[in-house]
Formats: sequence, structure tokens, C-alpha cells
Amino acid sequence: MALTRRGCLGLGVALPWLNACRFDGHEVTGGFTAPDPARGHRWRDASPVAATRERRTGVLVLGGGVAGLAAARALRLDGVEEFALLELEDSAGGNARAGSLGGLACPQGAHYLPLPSDDAPELQDWLEETGLRQREAGRWRYDERHLCHSPQDRLFLHGHWQDGLLPLEGVGAATLEQYRRLSRLIAQARREERFVMPGVRVPLTPGTRALWAIPFAQWLDGHGLDDAYLRWYLDYACRDDYGAGLTRVSAWAGIHYFASRHGFPAPGEAADEEPLLTWPEGNAWLVRRLAQPLGDRLRTGQGVQRLRVERQGVVADVLDLADGTVTRWRAQAAVVALPVHVARRVVDPVPAILSARAAGLGQAPWVVVNLLLDGPLKDRGGAHPSWDNVLYGSPALGYVDASHQSLAPVVGPRVLTWYQALGDEPQGRSLLLQQPWTFWRDRVVQDLMAPHPDLVERLQQVAVTRHGHAMAVPAPGSAYDGPWHDGRLAFAHSDWAGYSVFEEAFTRGHLAGRHAAAVLRSGA
Repeated sequence: MALTRRGCLGLGVALPWLNACRFDGHEVTGGFTAPDPARGHRWRDASPVAATRERRTGVLVLGGGVAGLAAARALRLDGVEEFALLELEDSAGGNARAGSLGGLACPQGAHYLPLPSDDAPELQDWLEETGLRQREAGRWRYDERHLCHSPQDRLFLHGHWQDGLLPLEGVGAATLEQYRRLSRLIAQARREERFVMPGVRVPLTPGTRALWAIPFAQWLDGHGLDDAYLRWYLDYACRDDYGAGLTRVSAWAGIHYFASRHGFPAPGEAADEEPLLTWPEGNAWLVRRLAQPLGDRLRTGQGVQRLRVERQGVVADVLDLADGTVTRWRAQAAVVALPVHVARRVVDPVPAILSARAAGLGQAPWVVVNLLLDGPLKDRGGAHPSWDNVLYGSPALGYVDASHQSLAPVVGPRVLTWYQALGDEPQGRSLLLQQPWTFWRDRVVQDLMAPHPDLVERLQQVAVTRHGHAMAVPAPGSAYDGPWHDGRLAFAHSDWAGYSVFEEAFTRGHLAGRHAAAVLRSGA
């Protein structure tokens, strides 16, 4: 689930915006964590500076998120060792970075990966490289230490916790019937169309184009699915994977959430809990392993100002944010693993395929708040504490407990990671960037006090991570299945899928890396 949910005090440096305040009689330390939006703004607003030195390489990879890292891996698999990966921030990872509070690892963005299907063979192969997936007695087995431990998720509903996230306790017969009706509709959609992740190899059909053209809410209206419990659950699912709710995302996206994975099992139908991989630091565990083999080919603190294609290759002017100097890089090909709105700023002239992909593509800001507690919280009863804990009716997405993956009993301090997508919030990005960290601390407390009345007295530290352009929203009118490469340029980012999940970014990066390697071999 992509950022879909899929540090300030732990980065080893003293952050100037770190401060403390008195909160309910005791001191709570807090502040904002990297990435710092001001860095991106400095790059965006920097005046052109003449290059003072020149470097050459075989392939330039621009952007160190999952797509860029996967492209670098694909280059190495193709025998291309002469490349450079340039990243604006101080570490690679994109929306899958991590930090720590009180010495405890915690995610600052995406925090899990569903087990990929056979439609993602490149990702499956890499998971095998990492040792997460192994064949035993003719069958694939995943390392159980990294699979999400049970209980996996729970919902705070009617004053107590229930197992699972679909509202069940206290709902009536009419609600259950609408659950069953949606289950049949999703099953029908899976028979009629191919919903897979990644979707890069699946062309749009007249049927899926029609679903991309309307909001999910409109599709639900057309099928008489108006139950309040069902609508809340579906809205939560869309906000969780796409950053915006069912009135903003397309009908295709709403259906794809279920049809590309496990369907929509209604109560009483046989269904296994969807297995997924997760770690205390979230998907940073994965990106660190993608980045580790790169060595000094990964260059951080580098902001691309301009990229152009020439007869003999590509030329990029790159600002070093540490000293303000500009390096002119020359290569035979480039993988542009940048968000689409950033790529449009730097590629000159803008290729027609980039303009086509940008059409109708909007983004959702996100905020991620890590809370250090001095001990476990009191519970309101019901289902046992889980990895993922969601509150019915909340505009937020609940929290995950990093310590849930520990193999040892956790009796001391722990970190909870709280998420909110702001794609539906008016002026969400301005809210994200203008409010102090205490605003988000108070919003979290207000959200979680009902299930955890002792939260305030347990709270010790707060680290707020802001993602101003976190993810593309698959809104009506934003579908794209055109080309993703243009001669020496190959574009790779989850934006090209129209929504942000690990599987899409990884596969698109892999394909872009293979394309760049082919350009290099051809000598064109």
C-alpha cells in the first residue's frame, strides 16, 4: 500500500528545529524530521549557476527512490557498472525512509509490502536475492521473521476493538447484504478485466477506461451501495493506498484495491489473512538493501537543474546543495526516476510523453507522526493489540506498532507510527507546511485518546515527517498507458502508474534500467 503507509531523534545529528514544551505537566520533546521541504524549495528556486566541472559516466539515474534504486540494480544485472545515481536528499529511499526514537527504529513513510504475485517476477527475483523468499520442496516459502506477526489488524468500533478492519460488530443485516453484494461485484470485475500489480504490462481496455473516467463514489451509487459502514471502510481503503477518498479516486482505483489482490471476501466467506512483509523501520529495510551495493555511485545532496538530450548522449547540470557548485554530467542515457512534476521542471525540452503523463495527475500530501511512549498503552478491551490499529470514523489512518515485529516481549518504551493522508483536506499541502509540529502532536492526541486514555501521560517524544508531494492520486481522467521511454530517456516512477506502491515503482525502475542498458550497448 504504497505511501500509502505501505528521524528527528535518531539520525545522529542535532536538528535546529528540535525543541520541547510542557505537555500535561511533563516535558515532551519534538520536531520535524527529514526530508526538509525547504531543501526542495532551495533547489526549485535556485538561480542558474554555470558548471565549474564536468563528469562522464555511462548512465545517469536521476532520483533515489524505489524506482531509481531498482533501475540501478537492473543496470548491474545487465553488466553496466559505469553509472551514477543522483539523489536530492541525504539518503536514498523516497517515501520509504526511516528514523528512530529513543533508539527504536520506526518508519517515516511506507511500512509494508504485500507478497508479490507472479505478475511481478522482477520483484520476486529480488526478494529471492535478499533471502526473504526461498524454494523448499518445490514450493516458495517466505522468511517468517519478516512476515507480519499476528494479530495483524484491528478496528476501534463502538467503544472497543474488533479483529479485522471491516466493520462487523454491531452492524445489521442490511449492511452485511451490501458487503456480500460488493463481494460479488468485485468477483465479476476480476472475471471481466485483468487487475494486477504492476500494471505496466496490462493495456487499458474499453472497460477499464470507463472505470477510470468516473469517481468510485459514483460507481458505488450506481450499484446501490450506500451503507455508511461500507462507505467508511472503502473510503479508508482508498485513503490508505491512494492518499484520497472514494469521491476523488476513480472507480478503477477503488476496484483495483481489492481485485488486484485478494478480492473482497464478505463475512462468512472463506478468506485467509493477506500475508505481508514488514519491519520496525518499514520499507526502509528494503531500500537499504537496494542501495547497499551502489557504493560511491550513489551521490546524495544533488539537485538536477536541467537535463537535455544531445546527439551523442544526455547532459545534466546538477547542483551540489552542500557547496552550491554545479557539475555538468555527460552520459549516453538517463533514467529519469523523478516525480512527474519534478521531471517536467528539469527535462528540456519537455518530451510529449512526459506532458501526456502529467495531464490530470494530482498528488496527495501526507503526514507521518512517530510517538515515543515510556510503556504500553491501556486498551479499551476487545481484540488484542495488533500491528495495524485503525479507528472507525477517524479522518486519519490509525497507527502501526513498530515493536509488534519484535520476537522478544516488549515491556519498556515503544514507538507508534500514526498516518494521515491529506489528499481530501482543503489546502492540505499548505496546512502541512505552515503548521508547527505541536499542531500534529495535538491532532494525534485528539485522535487516539478515545481508545488510549493514558496516551498523554505516556508520551515522551514526537517526530513529525512531512511529505508535501507524497503520491499520485488515481483520479478520474488521469489514466495513462502510453510509452514511458523516448530514445535516450527512460522514465521510471510510480507516478507513471498513477498511484504509489512499491511493486509499481520497482518494476518500472527495473524496465527503465534495462532500456538504458540497451541504449548503452547499442552505442546509439
